[in-house]
Amino acid sequence: MKHAALIAAAALACAAPATAQTSDWRTPDPSSVLVIDTNQGRIIAELAPDMAPNHIERIRTLVQQHFYDGLTFFRVIGDFMDQTGDPQNNGTGGSTLPDLQPEFTFRRGPGSFYKVDSKGPDEEVHSSTDIGFVGVMPVRSSPEMQMMVTADGKAPAWGLFCPGVLGMARAATPDSANSQFFLMRDTKHDLDLNYTPFGRVIAGEDVVLKIKTGEPVPPPQDRMIKVRMLSDIPEKERPKVQVMDTNSAAFKALVEAEKAKKGGAFDICDVEIPAQIK
Repeated sequence: MKHAALIAAAALACAAPATAQTSDWRTPDPSSVLVIDTNQGRIIAELAPDMAPNHIERIRTLVQQHFYDGLTFFRVIGDFMDQTGDPQNNGTGGSTLPDLQPEFTFRRGPGSFYKVDSKGPDEEVHSSTDIGFVGVMPVRSSPEMQMMVTADGKAPAWGLFCPGVLGMARAATPDSANSQFFLMRDTKHDLDLNYTPFGRVIAGEDVVLKIKTGEPVPPPQDRMIKVRMLSDIPEKERPKVQVMDTNSAAFKALVEAEKAKKGGAFDICDVEIPAQIK
């Protein structure tokens, strides 16, 4: 998240009693944390394997092959996203692995969701859905009561393209994602249900915004120097990562404060999730 969010997170940690701090923060699974070192700085993202398991398996495989090391941000739109992950550095290439089937939606079980808001039948696009968080991911979901009548006891849900969300790039056909991905600079809800979201930046969104813009980006292009899973970084070099738990009292207070501030203009994308990186 942005630098300001990190400062706020640290302040919260200092102000809270030790017991509250323990319950309000969680340590992500290091095998689901992506560390992207760029020439503009470091970006750390938490992946969401419950939402897009096949896409995350692909990302992990390519990262461990060092496929992404040295690739550039070749298409960057200032109020949209930073695109990368192409060995041709121009949007035409991919890996030698087969293309992926889309994972635009997923099935969520009870207790995995912090509800922020509801949208009723008068909403333009989606009726009777809930909006909230699954981990760090902003999500729209069918109501939990629907789980009572489904065979698997789960309800359909899908990720929302807010700032910091990572999505898989693709061609015109939905099953054409391969290696290219993008990092959101702004909110674009027209991508929801049309692209696969698979994670979110928890530190370094300011770096995302520093990446040089252009369609295509003129040389010299900014680049990913080294991309690793946190679990693959040697212990002595590994950053210590904590994220505010979106089911915690501290996060609920943060959301309510943002809702009060924005009033009727509130959007889930207004909520930044604090992180602590040491």
